[in-house]
Amino acid sequence: MSTEEPRSGFEDAAPHYLGHRDRLRSRFREGGADALPDYELLELILFRAIPRQDVKGLAKTLIRRFGSFAEVVAAPPVLLMETKGIKEAAVTEIKLVEAAARRFAKGEIAQKPVLGSWAKVVDYCRTAMAFADREQFRILFLDNRNALIADEVQQTGTVDHTPVYPREVVRRALELSATAIILVHNHPSGDPEPSRADILMTQKIVEAAKPLGINVHDHLIIGRAGHASLKGLGLI
Repeated sequence: MSTEEPRSGFEDAAPHYLGHRDRLRSRFREGGADALPDYELLELILFRAIPRQDVKGLAKTLIRRFGSFAEVVAAPPVLLMETKGIKEAAVTEIKLVEAAARRFAKGEIAQKPVLGSWAKVVDYCRTAMAFADREQFRILFLDNRNALIADEVQQTGTVDHTPVYPREVVRRALELSATAIILVHNHPSGDPEPSRADILMTQKIVEAAKPLGINVHDHLIIGRAGHASLKGLGLI
C-alpha cells in the first residue's frame, strides 16, 4: 500500500507572476510601448534584474516617487537605491535604458547639418538633460557645415546655478576648430523660462565669440515640460 500523500495539484504550479510577465511581453510585442502605461514598461526593465519576484508594486512605487517613466530612468543611482527592493542589478538595467536613449538621440544628429534637424537637436538635449537633478551647461560644437564636432558638458552646478566662463567657452571652440556653437543648459525646477542671468551670460559669450568668427546659433534652456530658445525669443 502506498504511503504517499495525495497531491493537491498546486505544488508544481508556476508562480503567478510568470504568467503576468508572459502576458506583458506579449502586449509589448503586439502593441509596442504605447500599449503599456509607464509602470508596466518599467516592469519589463525590472524583469531582467529581478527574475523571481512580482515587480508590479516596485514599478508603481518608483513611478510615484519620481513622477514618470522618463524621470525614473534619469534618476541618480543613489536615489534609485533608496527605494526598497532596488539593488545594483536593477539600477544597471535602468541606467542601460537611459544610455541607449541618449546614444540613439545623439546618433540622430551626428554627422548631419544640425540646423536642418532642429527638432532632433531639441529631442537629444531633452533626453540628455531634462530630468537631471542639477544644472548642467553643455555646448554643441559645429563645423562650417553646421555638422556636430563635439558635445561637451562644460560645467555642472547646483539645483539653480551653474558657473559659466565666456573665455573658456570660446577657448574650447577654438581648440576644436568650431565655427559655430549651440549653448544648452537645463533648469531642474522644470520651468525653462530664461532668467536675467541666463540672458546676460549668453550676450557675453556672443560678444566674446563674434570677433573670432564663432557664431552662437542659439541658447536652449531645457525643462521637464518643454524648452525655451533665446534666439526664438529674440534675445540673441
